[in-house]
This record gives sequence, structure tokens and C-alpha cells, in this order.
Amino acid sequence: MGFKLCSWRPLSPLPGLTRRLPFCLQRPLFDVRALLCPALQRAGPRSLRRLQLSMTVLALEKGFAWPPFSRGGKNAGSRRRSGFLTLVLLVRSVPEGTEMFEVYGTPGVDIYICRSVDRGRERADTRRWHFDAGSEIIVVMNSPSNDLNDSHVQISYHSSRESLPLAYAVLYLTCVDISLDCDLNCEGRQDRSFVDKRQWVWGPGGYGAILLVNCDKDNLNCDERDNCDQHVHCLQDLEDMSVMVLRTQGPAALFDDHRLVLHTSSYDAQRARVFHACGPEDSCEAYRHVLGQDKLSYEVPRFHGDEEHFFVEGLSFPDAGFTGLISFHVTLLDDSNEDFSESPIFTDTVVFRVAPWIMTPSTLPPLEVYVCRVRNNTCFVDAVAELVRKAGCKLTICPQTENRNDRWIQDEMELGYIQAPHKTFPVVFDSPRNGELQDFPYKRILGPDFGYVTREPRDSSVSGLDSFGNLEVSPPVVANGKEYPLGRILFGGNLPGSSGRRVTRVVRDFLNAQKVQSPVELFVDWLAVGHVDEFLSFVPAPDGKGFRMLLASPSTCLRLFQEKRKWGHGRALLFQGVRGAQPVNTVSINQVLSNESLIGYNKFVQSCIDWNREVLKRELGLTEQDIIDIPQLFKTERRKAVAFFPDLVNMLVLGQHLGIPKPFGPVINGRCCLEEKVRSLLEPLGLHCTFIDDFSSYHMLHGEVHCGTNVRRQPFAFKWWNMVP
Repeated sequence: MGFKLCSWRPLSPLPGLTRRLPFCLQRPLFDVRALLCPALQRAGPRSLRRLQLSMTVLALEKGFAWPPFSRGGKNAGSRRRSGFLTLVLLVRSVPEGTEMFEVYGTPGVDIYICRSVDRGRERADTRRWHFDAGSEIIVVMNSPSNDLNDSHVQISYHSSRESLPLAYAVLYLTCVDISLDCDLNCEGRQDRSFVDKRQWVWGPGGYGAILLVNCDKDNLNCDERDNCDQHVHCLQDLEDMSVMVLRTQGPAALFDDHRLVLHTSSYDAQRARVFHACGPEDSCEAYRHVLGQDKLSYEVPRFHGDEEHFFVEGLSFPDAGFTGLISFHVTLLDDSNEDFSESPIFTDTVVFRVAPWIMTPSTLPPLEVYVCRVRNNTCFVDAVAELVRKAGCKLTICPQTENRNDRWIQDEMELGYIQAPHKTFPVVFDSPRNGELQDFPYKRILGPDFGYVTREPRDSSVSGLDSFGNLEVSPPVVANGKEYPLGRILFGGNLPGSSGRRVTRVVRDFLNAQKVQSPVELFVDWLAVGHVDEFLSFVPAPDGKGFRMLLASPSTCLRLFQEKRKWGHGRALLFQGVRGAQPVNTVSINQVLSNESLIGYNKFVQSCIDWNREVLKRELGLTEQDIIDIPQLFKTERRKAVAFFPDLVNMLVLGQHLGIPKPFGPVINGRCCLEEKVRSLLEPLGLHCTFIDDFSSYHMLHGEVHCGTNVRRQPFAFKWWNMVP
């Protein structure tokens, strides 16, 4: 319960002066001048400012007591009464000759005397108090009134020369408890009863309500996402919304001449929508759109007596210019005086934070794998299907009629999720690349409990870096003393301060605004395609930090080839056994090592990867023991780098099962030496390596296994609201 604090200051007390005022167990927000006697109005703005200052100081002395709230169960809507109503009666102007005063209240009204700040408060009793111009009478009420004007405070002014009071004043009180409640104590946080609902605090000791962007499509008969119109089309839609409850306790007669108004700002109205449950809960028509977009305020009818239920849906994710915080307010308006316009008595406020979109790293367990079937990749799809079977997850194949021979499903979308205490569901982030696959995320993936979001620049300034092969996320890390329990987003751009390709600003702004996976920009402009998945990936590990980062390494590959040549295998050939429509010339280890142009270019590539290596070590808190160098060579096309043989780090990670591009490396003693090297590096971690032939269907088109697949994974066990960004 909250509290209401008000002041009454009779400047010229007269015998029998009375005033009847409604008050609320809430924080103050009203114009004192409209409520008190005309004598108070003559005190002028300067005095009133002083009264309001006193009120604010007292209000901040106490916490706000808000009850735990849940959607259902025996504790749903439970209330713990620890709030109070406080009034401050400033004793200033009194009848001439006043030396003492007496004050008492009806049962349920506690009265304290504060004669100075230094001396503190004393409980009032039946004795008379010496008059001091600085005295304050503090009135405390702990519960709502049963009837109008059922409590009062009486003050009498006395002189030692008179047996009867010089004057007295009576203040009649009607106290109501009105609060706007929502779920503030999220899972994993401490149960905190005393919190300021106007604030949203991160961390396990924090508090604050959470709002989901209602970006899925629960009713398949609708063409748009659920939050694209002002209707509730099916009851399942309500599960994606957050509940807000308006509670009122006090005399019903008070609302004959007082109004409750729910309202928000025009800024917040563009980012959330509110529905009022006005009828049977099992009817979609009962949920009336009352706030959002063009609706900024709503006079609340009391359909259900003491409680009115509202359902709130998010319309926008955090982004540039939007922190994710949205406020709603309820204000009690006094319309009882025909001589004055209606005046606000108090306002209660709650703040929601829109849940961020969260990426999942390759180290989390897989749930579903996506792959496109095109005209020349049947064997590839079959190999992926077998790997998926071993990993025990679901396979979804996008048919050629839908992908129109666009096989790069990793580039088209990124699969993440959003989460609130009451609901978690996956959300696909559709990239701005807009290839032939551009309709697949919206038409095939968007559906019940599967949301959709996209960001596209207005000027259509999209480059290859805006494909989501250039968007990865690390496992959880600690770097520079800062914990990142949900990992850090990684995307590629150019060197700091240089000109070149970068991810479009609208995508960068969106990723940065989510706050919980602080992005790191790497250097990829040296690559022809320009994606981070061309030189790095993450695999699970049973020790250390729980993962290893794999980096493509030309120097490791050259050392391996030099070692094989030393042992007499210089004539062993790469690309033997490659099958496809285009013939591929074989090349021996000796030819590779004697190609000075190739060797020189790979030294340049190694320097670019080393630059990223140092950035990753610094920003992810990694050591050399956390990194595995995977042998890989690159060649130049139009002054940019492409993989010389299938890019081994561009792999599909499904738990302990790895789908790795088959490199067609030099075969020595019946085994590919590149495959053998990779196995020796990864199998000691308990990983199972399956090499998939993607040479003709993907590698020749400058992509690999990872580029041609996509994975929906389990969300993190860690709840995002428990972190401190």
C-alpha cells in the first residue's frame, strides 16, 4: 500500500471551521490550493511551495509498499498492509493570544507533534502543547475509510487567560487506497516488498515489471503480427501480455464525484498498448483497447468493484532513442466542486521495461535446424539431416518453391528469443539483405509463439556485411572485471577510423539498444564476403570456461604442410575426389609451399586474424588456452580474401556433434591430413566431427556449412533481468 500526504493550514481559524477532504493511500500529486479553505489560498504561492516541499521530504522518508503479484494461484493479488496516509498540519497563523493548542483524532488516526526538525516527532496525547510557529501536526492513517468522512482531526487553540478555546478547526477525512500493481519481483530476484514502482532496477537485488513485444501471430487466420492492430483475436494472445491491476479500497460513494483516469505519454503510447478486461474473461470481445498510439488517457469504469484488470503488450523493441522503459499512470481527479475545474488528488505510476531480443551462442543445446533444398544440394541436405538425427533435434527444410534457389539461410535471419517471468518465446530477426529468401522468416517462421522483428535502412544502403553470417554471439564471459552472463554479440566492420564497409546503422543501433549482450565490432573488411563466421566459431568444452573459440589460422596450416613435406609427403594432393559440374584442379603440398604469392597473401590474412584475436581476447576475457587454431588457407579475389579450400571453422555446432566442411585436403596414408588435424584438436573435448561435402554446392559460391544452415537453440538458463548491463 502506498500513502497520500497533504497539508492543511488554517490561517484565520474561526469557531466551528471544518473541511471535508478525500485522501488516498498514495504519494502526493495535487494542487493544495484547490482543496483547502480560502484562507489558505491567501497565503500565496511562496507559502504553498513551502508546504509542497515539506510534503515531498516526508514522502521520501518512507518506502513504497507494493505487494507480490502473480498471475494466478492462492497468492495472486495478495496485499500486505504496511502503507499509511500522512498529513502535515502546519501551525502558523493562529488566533490572537494563542499560547497552546490541543489536537486529537478519531480511532484509526494517529497524531504526532513535530516542534522542530532536531527534536523529531512525539506522539500526541491529551495534554496541551505549547504553541510554536514552527510546529507541525502529523496525522497518520493506516487503512482506508469505510464511509465518507468517517475520520477527523480536531485542533483547538487556547490561552491561559481563557477557560474556553479561542477557536477550533475540524478536518474530516475520507481515505481510499488506490494502487496500480504489476509483477515487480521477477524470478531469481529477492522478494522485495518495499520498492519504488516508478523505478526499474537491474540485477538480482533489483525490481521492475517486464513487457514483451507481442510480435508473434497466435491467430493463423490473421495476416499481421498480434501487435499490429487494436484487437485481441484469440485468448492465447493474452498470454504474451503483462497484467496490470488497478485496485481501489474505500467508500464507493467517493467515486460519485471523483474520476479515475489511466494515462500515458504520447511517446510511450507509440510503444505499448493496453486492453481493459470489460466482460467475460473467455471472450475476445471483452478486451477493449483503451491506451496506445492515438489513445493517451482512459476514464476507468469500475466494472469489477475493487479490481480492474488490464493487459499490456509491447509494440517496439528497445532501439535508438528508446531505452525500453514505458510508464503508465492512474490519477484520481476531484470533480466535486462546481466552482473549480477538476483537480488531481494523486497519481500512482508503474514502469515496465520492454524485454530485449537475445541471441543464443552455438554452445547452447539445439532445438531445430533449418536448411534450404535447392537444385544441386541433395547430398548436402541428406548429410545435415543425418547429423540432426544424431543430435536429436528437429529439422525444417525450406523447399525450393519458397527459397527460389537462395540457399544462404544463415544470412537471411538470426534466431533469438524474448523472455518475461510469465512467458518465453523465440523471435526471428530478419536481416535487411532481402534475397530470394526474404519472405521465409515472415511467411513460414512467424506464427503462434514465434515472433518476428526486422530492421531496414530507409535509404536501402545494404552491403554484404548486413547478412547475418556476420552476426554471432559468444558464450557467457567475464572481461575486464565485467560479467556478460549472456555473452557478447560479435559483428564485423572495418578498422576503427578507416573507411569501408560496416553493418548498416539501423541494425547496429538495434543490437546496441538491447543492452544485455554488449556488441563487439570486429575487422572483416579484408574478406570478400565479409562475415565473422568465415574465421571464428565457438564449440562447447567440458573444462575451463565451458567453451573454446576456434580461429582460422593460415600459419597453422602452413606449418602442417611443411611438416608433411618434411616427412616426404610433398606430392600429396588437395582437391582429390571433388565431384561437381565444374572440374577442380588438384594441387600438391609442394605447389602450395612454393607459391610465394599465396604464402605472402596468407601472411597478410594472418595479421588480420591476429588483430581480431587480440580484440577478442580483450573484449571476451580470453587467454591462449581458450583458443584453438584451425588450419586454413585463403586466396585473393578482387583484392579480398576467400577460402582456398572449404573453410573448416564455418561449421554447424549441434551439441557434441559438429558438421564441418570437408576440406578435401592432402590424403596421406589413406586419410586427409586436414581432417586428422581437426579431429586431434577437437575430439579430446568430447566432440564428434562429421565432415560434410559442401564443395560444389556451397564452397564454390563462397559459403560453407554454417552459411547454409540455421539453428534455433534453447534459451539461456540465466534470466536477463538479473544482470547489470
